[in-house]
Amino acid sequence: MEYKVIFFHVGISKTGSTFLQKKVFPYIKKLHYLPTNRYKKIFSDLNSIKKERVLVSRELDRQFEAEIIRFSSQYRNVTPIIVLRKHDEYFASQYRRFVKNGFKGKETDFLSLKNDTGFFKKIHFNFSHQISFLKTHFNNDPIVLFHHDLKSQPRIFIKTFCQLTNTEVDLENINFGKKHGSYSEKQLKTIKAISNWFNLEKRRVFKNPILHLFWRFIHAVVRYGALYFSKLLPNFMYSKEPLIDPVYLEEIRNYFKDDWEACLAYQNKKQK
Repeated sequence: MEYKVIFFHVGISKTGSTFLQKKVFPYIKKLHYLPTNRYKKIFSDLNSIKKERVLVSRELDRQFEAEIIRFSSQYRNVTPIIVLRKHDEYFASQYRRFVKNGFKGKETDFLSLKNDTGFFKKIHFNFSHQISFLKTHFNNDPIVLFHHDLKSQPRIFIKTFCQLTNTEVDLENINFGKKHGSYSEKQLKTIKAISNWFNLEKRRVFKNPILHLFWRFIHAVVRYGALYFSKLLPNFMYSKEPLIDPVYLEEIRNYFKDDWEACLAYQNKKQK
């Protein structure tokens, strides 16, 4: 059974997805929001609820295509919603996130513009491709929004979201307070150094659930202990070389310049 209206927020990582999922979507009127922690049971939930207008949200990155194929195999009469971020900013934020979680490689190990052998492939940074992929797999054209609008004018961003989805929201119910700040260069450099000796990547080591929980606890103690202990260390212990080479960020910005301009030129139906 397909609903009259399903909106699927394919929340690309590091584009404000957590803010939207926790502080905005629960207060949107005229939509039944299925939170991201329900996504593992998304198809059974969609089959069981009787609401005609539904909002689904899931944060994606490298699994974007596989998850869109899986979802569209069950539901095609969907309007996808995607929020995009400037390529260099997206790279920097993703790289910092993965370093915090144990990635120990260089920038070019994370995304290689030259030979495309990085952890992320260039296709994962091809946002025009992602828009086309959504168009191909769903019956309705995607709604495309931008992270810089959410960051600079969050109230206008939310009003635009409501306009495009025929919904309403009381902005007084939304907490616009800033969440905790990003980890510092010093903290991330500490984690990166420790990762050369202790694998901090999130992974399952033990099949036994009790051992797995114990492992996760040890893992968290090492990671967050290092993050916060590093605050006490003197700055002279650290190289002045930046965690991310600004020259490489410029290369990324130039490499994907045409792609970004094409995305900016995209017009949502109600904005045409």
